[in-house]
Amino acid sequence: MTAAPGRDGIVEIYTDGACSGNPGPGGWGAVLTYGDRRKELSGGEAAPTTNNRMELMAAIQALESLSRPARVRLHTDSVYLRNGIMSWLAGWKRNSWRTASKQPVKNEELWRRLDAAAARHEVEWLWVKGHAGNPGNERADELANRGMADAIARSAVRSDANRRRRPGK
Repeated sequence: MTAAPGRDGIVEIYTDGACSGNPGPGGWGAVLTYGDRRKELSGGEAAPTTNNRMELMAAIQALESLSRPARVRLHTDSVYLRNGIMSWLAGWKRNSWRTASKQPVKNEELWRRLDAAAARHEVEWLWVKGHAGNPGNERADELANRGMADAIARSAVRSDANRRRRPGK
């Protein structure tokens, strides 16, 4: 980050999603900074998901984690997320959650949740090139991959426990 984080009372957020296969297991990560405070969030799903869903979850979780309304600069490497929130969302809402081609909006439940989470804050949506050495984006990517790995590991443990409970299957 070139500017000091948290300058002028702004929360800086970097988000990223990851998927192993698309669809496949996925994870999301977020780095939030405000002044000298830093919070890192991650999570994931072992069940097949998509990278777009994980990108949305990263932004949702980051914004929902803020305890009070804030000025936010949210950095994402997802063109889908940035275009969706800045260009497509108003039209989808106006068209009863239908695209311009009259198809249902994919990931509608997550877009609705993101819309509600963003409404609490003053958010500036910024695109950053992924895997280009930006420290905030690189850390969010690491967290997303960790979230995915943790979700896969939790799923494996549950599967193993279920097999042990049902001998002979």
